[in-house]
Amino acid sequence: MKSRFSLFALPVLLGMLLLSACGGGAPAMQEAPAAPEFYAEEPVATAGAPSMSESESAQRGSDSSELPVGPVYNTGAGSVPSGANMIIKNAEIKLLVEDTDIAIDRATQIVGDAGGYIISSRVWYQPHRDGENYKYATITIGVPFQQFERALTRLRGISLKVLDETASGEDVTNQYVDLQSQLTNLEATRDRVKSFLDDAKTVDEALRINSQLSEIERQIEEIKGRMNYLKDRAAYSTITIHFQPDLPEIAPRPTPEPKAWNPGETFESAKKSVTRAYQGIVDMLIWVFVVLVPIFAPPVIIVWLMWKLLTRRKPAKPAQ
Repeated sequence: MKSRFSLFALPVLLGMLLLSACGGGAPAMQEAPAAPEFYAEEPVATAGAPSMSESESAQRGSDSSELPVGPVYNTGAGSVPSGANMIIKNAEIKLLVEDTDIAIDRATQIVGDAGGYIISSRVWYQPHRDGENYKYATITIGVPFQQFERALTRLRGISLKVLDETASGEDVTNQYVDLQSQLTNLEATRDRVKSFLDDAKTVDEALRINSQLSEIERQIEEIKGRMNYLKDRAAYSTITIHFQPDLPEIAPRPTPEPKAWNPGETFESAKKSVTRAYQGIVDMLIWVFVVLVPIFAPPVIIVWLMWKLLTRRKPAKPAQ
């Protein structure tokens, strides 16, 4: 009897163990997809840690719930999201280049790659002490604010040396928010004035209300224009580039050393001067007797003889 019970109970126990093992493995299989995933988590800001650059922030803005720092684009309602900033960036950089023409071409390529544009340019030539004219240039460009740091880095790379660099930023968020508030108030006032215009009973009243309405609409257009200007300036950063050619170095002229006093040299110089003076006098006398006397002596003698003949007195007659 015991042997039969054992033979029957053994398969039952084995089945229960198998079922329990399968039941315990099921949750593990369901949780397996929640293992480590293949995307990088957003870095957590900590004190003293370097902040993420604006270009990286703009690229991650679509995947992050936090607002990126940078220009605010028109979202339809024209409002600035909380926490966003509008910063107008400007930079001025002076580059020492080997060839100005090549540097201008490479800078133009950088502007095109960044999706920017050239605002203004100036080229001139300046003479150097070696007698050659060297080409200088100044170009002002506008690049998207996301490409501001990258454009500066590439511009530094086309130069032999960065002579001067200045960068600045102006936060115009408060100006933009104030303009938004003014625009909202003016639009509400315009709607009220329009309702008054519909209720006008006389022509004079209608003209007066219409004049006020025109003034309000003019102010609205001015505010919209200012808001668009701020958005455009914040969306595109301005960089002014000065190109200076690498000028050849000219060795300085050596400073003449003072000569030591030499009486013998002074005596020889004085003797040569006296000799040259007497030689000059003798040369002059030779010219006088060889050239001047033969030319001027005959006419002078003839004139003198004629004068003597004409002035000769007749002999006086003796008295009788």
